[in-house]
Amino acid sequence: MAFTADEIVTINNSTLETYIDKGKVWKQDVANKPMLEAFNSNAGRFVGGKDYVSFAVGSGYGGGSLQGYTGDDQVGYYNPTGTKRARFGWKEHHIGTVVTHTELKIDGIDINETDASQSTSPVSGREAQALANLLDEKMEKLGADYAYSLDRLLHGDGTTDTKALAGIQSIILANPYTGSTGNISRVANSWWRNDACTAAAAAAGGLDAITSSSSGGGALIIAMDKAMRRRSKYKNGSTRVRYFAGSDFIDAYKAELRANGQYTQTGWQGKQPDGSMNDPAHAGIQLEWDPTLDDLSLSKRCYAIDMGRTGVRLLYMDGQRMKKHNPARPYDRYVMYNGITMTGVMVAKQLSTSGVYDIA
Repeated sequence: MAFTADEIVTINNSTLETYIDKGKVWKQDVANKPMLEAFNSNAGRFVGGKDYVSFAVGSGYGGGSLQGYTGDDQVGYYNPTGTKRARFGWKEHHIGTVVTHTELKIDGIDINETDASQSTSPVSGREAQALANLLDEKMEKLGADYAYSLDRLLHGDGTTDTKALAGIQSIILANPYTGSTGNISRVANSWWRNDACTAAAAAAGGLDAITSSSSGGGALIIAMDKAMRRRSKYKNGSTRVRYFAGSDFIDAYKAELRANGQYTQTGWQGKQPDGSMNDPAHAGIQLEWDPTLDDLSLSKRCYAIDMGRTGVRLLYMDGQRMKKHNPARPYDRYVMYNGITMTGVMVAKQLSTSGVYDIA
């Protein structure tokens, strides 16, 4: 029995809905995207009504200090200052596919149109299976392309497409001593800076990229300990750090571990020798390999991202997280459209609990 025109549209819609699994990163023959998965699993939301998302941030100090007095000594009063509002503009995104009637015919569906009416007829009696296969393939590719492009945006600085989301390189800067984030100057406000050990930071008077060496207990391991201590100075109850690193950074860390030996409280007796080593952890937090960093020529970099409530987060506008669309075909095109839109923004309420670290 042939599909009706309405049934084809229903199958098209339901197939798209199947692949729009909110919060999920599609996994086929594509690279893993741990940073995207982490941001999506912890994503927040915001309501519309303004063209930006705004937070009150500022120094915890107001400029006053205790003064001693006795008797009727005159004392002073001060008006605490320092609170500012960070503003992050949300962005709209679209990705869409098109399937021609010709492709449907090749896959076993013949669509006949007479004026405004549509009907179908079977081709070789295989349309049910063939249509599902065709749309599944289209939706899988749409899902993979959506995840790929969003992952690239999350890793970027917003300069490649000013109408799209600005990612971590607009918030966690290799040189945190210059520019502004959320319309707040990093130059004038030292509290509005992330931690960094990079060549760019060193050029501005900060800490240089780390030269890995196994001597003295491991230069990279020691540097990461010191960085963790600097960030922990400002941590709060919601601080939750995750590490995302390129392959060269992880290999350097492993090399220092191998050279300095490892400790065990249970001994090695009865254990099979194994020269391999899983991705290591630092202070109990795994150094997760992020293949996208390698693809972006950042294999020597590691991000320590505070993904807690007051750290760096991805927010979606209410009702606009992977919203599906099935536009009607134009009168002069024999096609079927599927679209996905997303409205979102990457924000930060605190920068000092996150950091970026390069090896030389």
